[in-house]
Amino acid sequence: MEQHNHYGALQKPIGSGFNASSTSSEVIKGIDLRGKTAIITGGHTGIGLETTRTLAEAGANVIVAARDIKKAKNNLAGIANVEIAALDLMDSAQIDRFAKAFLASNRPLHLLINNAGIMWVPLRRDHRGFESQLATNYLAMFQLTAGLWPALKQANGARVVNVSSGGHQFSDFNFEDPNFLYRPYETLLGYGQSKTAVNLFSLALDKRAKAHQVRSYALCPGAVGGTELAREAPVDLFEQLGYTDAKGNILPEVAASLKTIAQGAATTVWCATSAALNDLGGIYCENVEVANLNADMAVIGGIKPYSLDPEHADQLWQLSEEMTGTRFNVI
Repeated sequence: MEQHNHYGALQKPIGSGFNASSTSSEVIKGIDLRGKTAIITGGHTGIGLETTRTLAEAGANVIVAARDIKKAKNNLAGIANVEIAALDLMDSAQIDRFAKAFLASNRPLHLLINNAGIMWVPLRRDHRGFESQLATNYLAMFQLTAGLWPALKQANGARVVNVSSGGHQFSDFNFEDPNFLYRPYETLLGYGQSKTAVNLFSLALDKRAKAHQVRSYALCPGAVGGTELAREAPVDLFEQLGYTDAKGNILPEVAASLKTIAQGAATTVWCATSAALNDLGGIYCENVEVANLNADMAVIGGIKPYSLDPEHADQLWQLSEEMTGTRFNVI
């Protein structure tokens, strides 16, 4: 009988042996990635940089897709086995050029890690009129994965790892108005919708791709300190959420609860490399483990059932093809 994660049927811890305190270096221990090729979007800052370093040190050839090439060169200096390529996820034409350039190299792609994302931003739209968090965090992921599909299939054993967030519980996907054309814009609703889309896409992709030995995963890295994700966040919003005082200083109890960057990257690395996941896919992970299903909206953690609705996943796939102008045939 075929296994699938519809409505969270597979959302049960498997005894990974790791936890929220585990680091990326602990997770990768004993794993040899020589001969493997990985692409990581945003692999030059925050948990993306730590993911790049970890996979490269394990022997993988890592291609870092970065919007800011100068910054990427500075941050990645001294790390072996790394290539840097230009990619602005808000530019759909550049996504196509990036994918075509990689396919032209005739290399198989063993790991695609869709890591880059934005949060806490004001209402912005891309050149097509799409809300920026939806465009960057999800639509770009869909289009890039579609463009790289031949190389993923060529690997004869590949993984697509999509960085989501516990913030998916801020919002289900709004099929009636995904781009906030008719409803008031709230930045956390936009973020939550984009991350729910990531989870639905991971579910739909795994269902289609596993026959070709490609598995898909979504994950929450946790609340991580020291990243650039909140660089545009208004100070008063953090105060309202109880994260900071009136002067913008992070509260001690909040600071103590944050993961280090090495801990934040651990679940990404685990999803990308763990043999324990060889026969699992379409799942959502957190704290280096398969997350629990959690229908209680008052409780943070786990994954909400609406984020694994197979009918919505298929509906979103079709909508994504229409919005990006990309036909994603998994054949």
